[in-house]
Order: sequence, then structure tokens, then C-alpha cells
Amino acid sequence: MSAHCHHNHDNHSHGSPATADPRYRRILWMALIVNAAMFAVEVGAGVQSGSASLLADAIDFLGDAANYALSLWVLAMALTWRARAALIKGASMLAFGVFVVGRVAWGAWQGTAPEPFTMGTIGLLALAANLGVAVLLYTYRDGDANMRSVWLCTRNDALGNVAVMGAALGVFGTGSAWPDLAVAAIMAWLAIAGGTSVIRQARQELASEKISASHGH
Repeated sequence: MSAHCHHNHDNHSHGSPATADPRYRRILWMALIVNAAMFAVEVGAGVQSGSASLLADAIDFLGDAANYALSLWVLAMALTWRARAALIKGASMLAFGVFVVGRVAWGAWQGTAPEPFTMGTIGLLALAANLGVAVLLYTYRDGDANMRSVWLCTRNDALGNVAVMGAALGVFGTGSAWPDLAVAAIMAWLAIAGGTSVIRQARQELASEKISASHGH
């Protein structure tokens, strides 16, 4: 999931032939639009259906949209700016993960089962969106570390969509909120762990840049 997909984007050095490929840049733009749109759809559907796992899956789309945006925006920028952008990205992931944990706790307290048909339908739509992006990126799966991590991100996100659909089946079969809450808790933990990792790495990069700058003077 996106929690596993943030490391290579932020410390990958620019200047690879991939960044000069206009088709690759167009694909990144398409992936950015698809992920941002699906984030909005899943947040709306998650609130409407009462599904915590849909809200958690939305974190993946938010994280990936941020990754694609950063890949396009900071390709030619200095490491310091990439690290600052990563700090913002990590903080937003962390905050959203904590929000979902709160939503899981509230759902456990309320004990109300979410609406499984909306969960399953949106989960299937999200899976189709991720598979579509994965097909576009498939050509670049064996490129440099940055390109490969982008493709692996999208492939791994499809597993999160399958988990949401599984949770929908579990809710439908049991009439209980627990399948939804269990999947949401796992995905929220991944988002919190990923956001913490991104923040830690970004702070290390900023510190190393300050040391390099001071030595340069």
C-alpha cells in the first residue's frame, strides 16, 4: 500500500532518462488525477456508508496522489525542497491515519455495521482505477528505482482494494462492523507507520543538507 511506497520518491536523484520521457510524465499526470478523484470518491462513500475501511483506503489514494504530484513537481529541484515537501506529505498521512484510528474506535463503540453494498461497489471501482494505472505504468516497471517504486505502489494498492471488498463481504455475511473495523485498523496503522517513516527520512535529509551546506562554506 502507499505506506510502503514513499522512500524512493524523496531521495531519488533526478536526471534519469525516465524523467525526460514525455509519455511517462503524461502517465504520471493521469495517475495523479485518477488517485485524487478516487480519494474524494472514497471519502464521500466512506462517510455515507459508515465504512471505516473505505476511509482508510482513501489514505492510499491521497498518499499516491501526493507521490505523483511530488514526482512531477520536484524532479528538477534540490534535495532540500524535496525533503520539505516530503515533511508535509508525511504529516498529512500521519494525521489522516490518526483520524481513521479515531473513526475505528468510534465505530467499535457504536457497533453499527456499515452499508456493505456501497463498500463493495466503491472497492471494485477503486480496484479498477488502480489496475488501470498499473497497466499504464507496466512498461516502466523495470526502470530506475523511482519508476519501479511508482509501479509497485499501484500494484500494492490493488491489494488494499481487495481487502475492502473482503471486508464488505464480511459485513454482509455477519451483519457486524468488525470486518470493516479490522481492515481499517490495519490500513490506518500502515498509514501512520508510513507517515512516520517519511517524516523521519525527510528530517534526516534536511539535517544532512545543512551539514553539507556548512561544510561547503
